[in-house]
Amino acid sequence: MAKYKFLFLALLSSILLSSCARMGSPDGGWFDEEPPRVIGTSPTDKGTNVNSQKVRIFFNEFIKIDNPSEKVIVSPPQMEPPEIKATGRTIFVELKDSLKPNTTYTIDFSDAITDNNEGNPLGSYTYSFSTGGEIDTMEVSGYVLEAEDLEPVKGIAVGLYKSDAPDSVFRTEPLLRITRTDSRGHFVIKGIAPGSYRAFALQDLDGNYAFSQKNEKIAFNHDIFVPSSKPDTRHDTIWRDTLHIERILAIPYTHFLPDDIVLRAFTEVQSERHLLKTERKDPDRLNFFFTYGDTQLPEIKGLNFDEKDAFVVEANEKLDTMTYWLRDTMLVNQDTLQMVVTYNETDTLGQLVAKTDTLEMIPKTSYEKRLKQQQKAFEDWKKEQDKKKRRGQPYDSVMPPKFLEIKLKAAGQLDPDHHILIDSPTPFAKVDSSQIRLSMKVDTLWQAVDFNLQPLGVRQLKISHGWQLGAEYSLEIDSAAISDIYGTDCKAIKQTLKVKNEDAYTKLSFALGGMNGKKAVVQLLNSSGSPVKQAVSTTGQVEFLYVEPGTYFLRMFVDENDNGVWDTGDYDADQQPEPVYFRHEPIECKAKWDVNQRWNPTERPLYLQKPEKITKQKAEKQKTIRNKNAERAKQLGITYKR
Repeated sequence: MAKYKFLFLALLSSILLSSCARMGSPDGGWFDEEPPRVIGTSPTDKGTNVNSQKVRIFFNEFIKIDNPSEKVIVSPPQMEPPEIKATGRTIFVELKDSLKPNTTYTIDFSDAITDNNEGNPLGSYTYSFSTGGEIDTMEVSGYVLEAEDLEPVKGIAVGLYKSDAPDSVFRTEPLLRITRTDSRGHFVIKGIAPGSYRAFALQDLDGNYAFSQKNEKIAFNHDIFVPSSKPDTRHDTIWRDTLHIERILAIPYTHFLPDDIVLRAFTEVQSERHLLKTERKDPDRLNFFFTYGDTQLPEIKGLNFDEKDAFVVEANEKLDTMTYWLRDTMLVNQDTLQMVVTYNETDTLGQLVAKTDTLEMIPKTSYEKRLKQQQKAFEDWKKEQDKKKRRGQPYDSVMPPKFLEIKLKAAGQLDPDHHILIDSPTPFAKVDSSQIRLSMKVDTLWQAVDFNLQPLGVRQLKISHGWQLGAEYSLEIDSAAISDIYGTDCKAIKQTLKVKNEDAYTKLSFALGGMNGKKAVVQLLNSSGSPVKQAVSTTGQVEFLYVEPGTYFLRMFVDENDNGVWDTGDYDADQQPEPVYFRHEPIECKAKWDVNQRWNPTERPLYLQKPEKITKQKAEKQKTIRNKNAERAKQLGITYKR
């Protein structure tokens, strides 16, 4: 009897060990790949005549919510943020705003819900209820893109107004329905009642769901749509493992329309002018930063110095940033400059009025500290010369003067449609063109050629010439040919330049369709999306010469006001931003090629135009079940089916 008892216990132990090996073996066992399931809600999902502001959603397992403050959207928009939390197998939502009568409420969780252990996603989930006797179930969807470059706009609010609402409603009342865009700029607005609508996008900075601040990014148009639906079929792929398809399922669903709304988002020009900051990081210059430009530059009156002829003024193209270079080294060495500055600023009525500030400008490094730094630099140089002297090496007895470190923006290889740029760290005081020479090599001899020397601002020069293909040039700048306002001279410079032959380039030609005589500014973009060439067309023909081999893309905008630059929109003026288009297909260029192609910028939807390679806002990877059991079964050499 003891023998049979022993055999029974041994058999039982073997079964238990085998079971443990299958369900939770040291190598991990099988993974949970089932997404969580909703097993009940309170109030009932899609219920009517609901008057409770508290919602509970029950699941079959422990769950969690990823970033509910951003991913969970309650519509109509809530002025006071709702409380949303997950505890165990339940999600709790409490709406803080009072419920509106006869209104459908949707709580869109998107892909935020996963199980607690393996992170299996529930998938897109929306809970809804109505405070009236009927629930609205229509949906519309589309995309929000940056108007200037068609980048997807992530996280911007998108909402609806009734089509017969006045334009002022966007400034005075919150959006009726609301959602937010995902990483693709895609949005879905749910719970819409029958009717006709217009769509708007809003980067809501103050939480009132209306366009109330000029610096809020917005999108609008006058397209009116009526939500509708139709039965449709989509195809879902079931994978056997990471490489093999098990089967493809045809799944019927309700297709809501329209599903291709496109909103082009922009920020209006911030024309209000205010002084942002002033600084004197370096002792030789004063910097002023404004929110908007003005042709009348600030006027400075010195309190402890004479401001007459004290400055060289450098302003940027927008006239919103100015640098006042100090001409006199005595002022440079003066640690504190006291002054009265008068400039134009926008008042409460939106008018430019003169404003006066009293300022004290102090450099970050004092004159005493700069003297010590100079003395240390001299002592270090002296030690180095003494060391060379002791070793019997050539040495200097006088410290060489400091030179003006001008830079040539010209590589050894020069394109025939480019110029040579000379940059200086400080403003020019003297440029002697007679000490600047350009020569071209003819056979074995160098022959002087004419060139044009043109100042570009106070610290840049441009040298232009009708460069000959395949020719070799020499640029010589004598020492002291260029001096700055502090009397510092440049060193002698000599650089040889070679212009490439024509067969090193591609010639690109495009026939533009759908422009109907509009002025188009077309930019050739490199593989990182930066413009390398630009052409203007009013005839529908565009040509780019001397294109280096490589991969390129095209961007185009319609220059509606003929000013040569892209312009944003203005809501109060009912002005849309100027249209922008991208050619979706890349252009491969090789040496000696002539490329002639057609491009109709309007034949492809805007949200499908910008090439992924130069799109900076990449789409986030969609949450899926990771199918780890199939991978594990493959490692074990067995067949696994879910």
